[in-house]
Amino acid sequence: MPAIRVLGLVTGVVLAAGLVAAPQAVADDRPTAVVSLGDSAISGEGAGDYEPGTRGENGNWCHRSANALIHKTQLAQRTVNLACSGADAANVSLADTTHYTEGSQARRLIDVAKANRVVAVVLQVGANDDPAFADTLVGCIKKWFNPFGSGCAKDLRTQWPARLTAMAPKVERAVADVKSAMRQAGYADGSYRFVITSYASPVTEKMDAINHGPQGCPLRLADAGYGRTEAVPQFAEAYRGIAARNGLSYLDLSRATEGREACSGGDNSATEWQNRVLVDPYAWVFGGLDSVGIHMAQQSFHPNARGHAQLGRCVTEFVNAGTPTARCLIGSDGNLHAVA
Repeated sequence: MPAIRVLGLVTGVVLAAGLVAAPQAVADDRPTAVVSLGDSAISGEGAGDYEPGTRGENGNWCHRSANALIHKTQLAQRTVNLACSGADAANVSLADTTHYTEGSQARRLIDVAKANRVVAVVLQVGANDDPAFADTLVGCIKKWFNPFGSGCAKDLRTQWPARLTAMAPKVERAVADVKSAMRQAGYADGSYRFVITSYASPVTEKMDAINHGPQGCPLRLADAGYGRTEAVPQFAEAYRGIAARNGLSYLDLSRATEGREACSGGDNSATEWQNRVLVDPYAWVFGGLDSVGIHMAQQSFHPNARGHAQLGRCVTEFVNAGTPTARCLIGSDGNLHAVA
């Protein structure tokens, strides 16, 4: 037999044996999932229908809603909400921290990511760090009740940039820990979409000049205008920087509820996507005496169920489009769209 023919025969046998012996890729049959991490704006605070155990029972006021935006996405077979009202960046991180009886969100993410095939993580956090968004809003409301004093915008103009600068590294540490959690669960960087979002303005100066206070928005028009046109956009730019420095996808929500903010509808709140001052006297049913005070009103100035449905719609568009950055803007059809 010629040498060339023998060599070809041997080579063919070796290749065939290799094909037989090669291990077959194991199909990942875990259900796909998309996960949310962060604070009240993404937990679903204000959207109602809260998960049992997060309604104030035993001190847990996380208020994770069945109407939260993550549950309104169309990205995966499962939607998992790990966010908690009032959480700060440290509560998201891998640190040994407790908030409203719950531990690290990133640590819980590890278990979720092992049990499911996570295709996207959506993070919204930072407002409860140095910006102290809720306390700041309360401070502005107190200014409204004093007709002889000044508003809150003047002082905030000088304070706000420094607050955002101080917030950024805390959020970035949380981002690094979320990435670490995903690696611990077996995911390579880039094998899932990591989205960070900014916040939508809950208020506007474009409300009834006389009746907006009694209608549920006790804020000076100038202060509301500062919040919508200056503070919230500056917030958004801070997150744009965080995303760029850490290789994240960035979704700007600063104008997501434009024209649909609290009290923008005057006497009719049906078109609004943000809650006005909302006091829930029945909070005591689940929270008992612990509910007295801020917990009765913690749903105020947060996106309602209509708002979350639209935000979930925009997140879906954004992730599916694959663009690195986009803004959520209301289109001519009245719905929210991700605009690159």
